Amino acid sequence: MRIALWPLYALITGSLAMHSPHDQSSPQPTAKQADLDRRMGWFREARFGMFIHWGLYAIPGGTWKGADIGGAGEWILQNGRILPSDYMPLQAQFNPIEFNADEWVRIAKLAGQKYIVITSKHHDGFALWDSRVSSFDVMGTPFKRDILKELADACARGGIQLCFYHSIMDWTHSDYEPKREWDPRNPDDADFDRYVGYMKEQLRELVSGKYGKIGILWFDGEWEPSWTHERGLDLAKFVRSLDPDVIINNRVDKGRNGMAGLNNAGEWAGDYGTPEQEIPATGLAGADWETCMTMNDTWGWKSSDKNWKSAPTMIHMLCDIASKGGNFLLNVGPQPDGRIPAESIDRLARIGAWMETNGESIYGTTASPFASLPWGRCTQKRLPQGNTRLYLHVFDWPKSVDGVANILHIPGLSNEIIAARALGATSFSVSASRDPNGWSLSIPVTAPDATCSVIAIDLVGAPRVGAVEAK
Repeated sequence: MRIALWPLYALITGSLAMHSPHDQSSPQPTAKQADLDRRMGWFREARFGMFIHWGLYAIPGGTWKGADIGGAGEWILQNGRILPSDYMPLQAQFNPIEFNADEWVRIAKLAGQKYIVITSKHHDGFALWDSRVSSFDVMGTPFKRDILKELADACARGGIQLCFYHSIMDWTHSDYEPKREWDPRNPDDADFDRYVGYMKEQLRELVSGKYGKIGILWFDGEWEPSWTHERGLDLAKFVRSLDPDVIINNRVDKGRNGMAGLNNAGEWAGDYGTPEQEIPATGLAGADWETCMTMNDTWGWKSSDKNWKSAPTMIHMLCDIASKGGNFLLNVGPQPDGRIPAESIDRLARIGAWMETNGESIYGTTASPFASLPWGRCTQKRLPQGNTRLYLHVFDWPKSVDGVANILHIPGLSNEIIAARALGATSFSVSASRDPNGWSLSIPVTAPDATCSVIAIDLVGAPRVGAVEAK
């Protein structure tokens, strides 16, 4: 059977749009699941966000006393074995006169990013806001401006969801334990319970309403022995008392298995998993998750780090993550003067140009019904009347056998195909025919997009994908 699909597309999608989706077979969620779904709704729709690592560590930019310090730029205190008493005076040098919150939001929006997660406090303990319970904050710098408030206002103007990263670990606070082995301060003087109380007060400031409705509290630094599962449950409960709608990542607790993002053994507090610098091979089944990734090798700005990923590589990562049901949190590390590096801006603009055409294949989609595809990835959306739209992300455009048309195989798919189109292509003819292993799409010789072309196909019903016969 061979069906010419493109001429039917407008008629079919127009008629389907008049109906509302309804699936009577879906199980009714428990109260706990209903709470999770309420919190995670915007997150599942967004799929793509900006991570911002910025603080005092941007000033040395990976160099201390003339020596290049290995590792990530924001870890310079740890990796350089720097005394807190030597590091904390960087506060007097923090004066990012080029910082422009509206410009940061503009860059994120042009990239197609829907939310921003910024380091309210990283492991060095420095606060980017006006904290009532600490003098080690931005108001004690020459800059004397509440960066988080300015960013919150810019996000509100720009329609971006603001979120905060907040470190549990704190290298400079006198009550945090354990101390670094080269830190001369007497550990017997530390009171970890008092530190936890201080951390809770800072979190209260952040979620009090001054900075608007916060989308996520993104915790980190939970791996040290002083932080326990019981403390994680307590902190999550405290945050819920401040705002039951704020999303909490699993690093509030001991819910992480190294960089893999999620420990499925036993109970853990938090709403979603957090793979770091990697994409799970098959996603994280049954859980929400988000891969956080640097554009180069470090989170905070490091002057010597020039190992930038290409825009096509990151577009493929975005498609891969979405095809497995996850979110992509892509990092920028602003310079000491407050500007996002030009290399980051250029790559984000290129990703944004792709998203402007193909964003519907990312936003609000769910994971692929295929175990794997030889030419790329797939995402899906439910349509009215129980039908489904598949978005085929074609990384490797098939080679033509006759110089006239190419054949794209969709292995194992048994549903009827009722419409097809290429996103962003106004004259893209597609015809479909069944083959022994699914469907074959006859498509033009030239790909609409050299990085990743997206073909949307509409199916009758929910996807049915069977095993593919060996050839």
